[in-house]
Amino acid sequence: MSPLSNAPSLNKGAIQVIEGSRPIYTIYFQYNPGKVSRSLKPRWQKDEKSIRPMRAEGVPDETIKLEVEIDAADQLENAEGPGIYPQISALEVLVYPKVDDVTSTILLLKKLGVMKVASLEAPTVLLVWGKNRVIPVKLTDISISEEAHDKDLNPIRAKVSLNMQVLSYNDLFVGQPGFDQYKTYHQNKEKWAAKAR
Repeated sequence: MSPLSNAPSLNKGAIQVIEGSRPIYTIYFQYNPGKVSRSLKPRWQKDEKSIRPMRAEGVPDETIKLEVEIDAADQLENAEGPGIYPQISALEVLVYPKVDDVTSTILLLKKLGVMKVASLEAPTVLLVWGKNRVIPVKLTDISISEEAHDKDLNPIRAKVSLNMQVLSYNDLFVGQPGFDQYKTYHQNKEKWAAKAR
């Protein structure tokens, strides 16, 4: 049976990791989450004497929560392998420093007698949720529920809950990776809000 010509094409959501302005890798959602929860906490001015009590100090603090399903059913039909362990690992390493960075930090601490080493910088992460929402985020919590395994105990089906804090002008500065993506995200909100009037 051929696909319907008027059927809508489905864009996949994704997590994209960038270095500077260059994408390093993209983790596409196998199935788009049915539900995405967003929370906005306004940043109102705290001056009690102000005659304008509703003056914003900046953009709101925004958090996003979603649950992604990953399934290796297609892989299992073709060949044996690590199941969905690569996809799960790609998400997990977003909250880990690189092994080489940890090793060099330990060397500085032990061999050279350095008392304190600067914190290790995490990669820039973008949540891609359609063309109007490419949002710089910081992963604040990853919860993985492996629901099935193959004979070698590789995970073949899992639900992954992602909690993210949106990185905005409050967190990024001009020229820093993610700043332009947030500005575009903000501009798109204003553009779409104008259409609702």
